[in-house]
Amino acid sequence: MNPTLTAGMVAATLLAAMLVGRWLRRILPQDHRRAETSDTVKLATGLVATMTALLLGLLVSSAKNSYDATRGQVIQMAARLAYVDRVLEEYGPEAAGARSGLRIMAERAVRLIWPDGKHAKSQLAPERQAGHEVHTAVLRLSPQNDVQRALKEQAAAAVSDLGQSREMLLVQSVPSTSTLLLFVVVTWLILIFVSFSMIAPENATAAVSLAVSAFSVAGAIFLLLELDRPFSGLMRISSEPMLKTLSQIANQSP
Repeated sequence: MNPTLTAGMVAATLLAAMLVGRWLRRILPQDHRRAETSDTVKLATGLVATMTALLLGLLVSSAKNSYDATRGQVIQMAARLAYVDRVLEEYGPEAAGARSGLRIMAERAVRLIWPDGKHAKSQLAPERQAGHEVHTAVLRLSPQNDVQRALKEQAAAAVSDLGQSREMLLVQSVPSTSTLLLFVVVTWLILIFVSFSMIAPENATAAVSLAVSAFSVAGAIFLLLELDRPFSGLMRISSEPMLKTLSQIANQSP
């Protein structure tokens, strides 16, 4: 779902709903435009507006939680990468091959998840072959003492955790925004703008206020859909944690 296109369609739809409300105001009989009728419309519209705000807040909260969880996985993956490299460094020169493979795997992962091209798509599917090679390199280490044995166990466990973090990025890439709930929200918004336009005075101030409200709501939906694309768009999760870790690893490499 393209956020810009969807937000634009929502804004256009709400502006059209305003025009429909103005048209209904002109064709309604005079007794349908009395103060009592306007008060009833305001009460009914206020109820719908409250439900819309609650549902829209639920959607934003869901998308924000998903975005934060994905960002947390990126930070956790960077931390685990640095931890594995440090454990292998403490193991000794025998782990140089495993450290090199780990660095190459991480660099390729960064290139795939955060491609340089403007229109390039992020690839979250992990390279299982590269991960398997690193894990195998760690398992093939031959400890010479109890310290190396403990370090090997820690490195093997950390490499497995690192692979799980990468798998979690793929699983969490599924959009969290429900299309049905979004459709319901937009439908309620259309009813709200039609109702408000019916009872609003026909002057520029009222029209501008409703138009600004329409664009504000469209902006909120735009941000909602942007949160649902953590590795693309304007709110893309930064690759800085991974890049800093890779830089640290490169400086410590033999």
